[in-house]
Amino acid sequence: MVTRLLELWENSTTAFLAAAAACLYLVWLAVQLSVVDIRTHTLPDRLVLPAYPVAGVLLLVAAVAGGMPALAGAAAAGALAMAALYWVLWAVQPAGIGFGDVKLAGVLGLFLGFLGWQHVVLGTAAGFVVGGLWGIALIVSRRGTAKSAIPFGPSMLAGTLATMLLLPV
Repeated sequence: MVTRLLELWENSTTAFLAAAAACLYLVWLAVQLSVVDIRTHTLPDRLVLPAYPVAGVLLLVAAVAGGMPALAGAAAAGALAMAALYWVLWAVQPAGIGFGDVKLAGVLGLFLGFLGWQHVVLGTAAGFVVGGLWGIALIVSRRGTAKSAIPFGPSMLAGTLATMLLLPV
């Protein structure tokens, strides 16, 4: 995301500010959702659903003002792809993934799609890697077993944020 922000900065201050605001919103959302999910194993609609229009509008403004309107379509496609994948996972094994994760996947897909398909794929995979590592840590520390339920939202968010920060555009 850093290289995309620099690219937007060169094209338009408005585009840069809109994308930076979207990123700050995602960080705020990640903290809020992670705390709630760890405590309650839920991702509340009151936090997840407003993220669609907020992130969507900010990223749309960034794409159009930055002279890269195709990024808006890519963001929408990323949202659709991630939400569809998580919906299939939920439909196949509803006990393994919550519907809040399905809704959150679409939001994260907006951000990852804005950066490109490579980010969508790697960000999605990174969420599963983080979740697996968290599960292993719980087992090793004897705080859980292989059958323990873990909140997956924080893993999805961490995978997305790591991909956004570490993978160049």
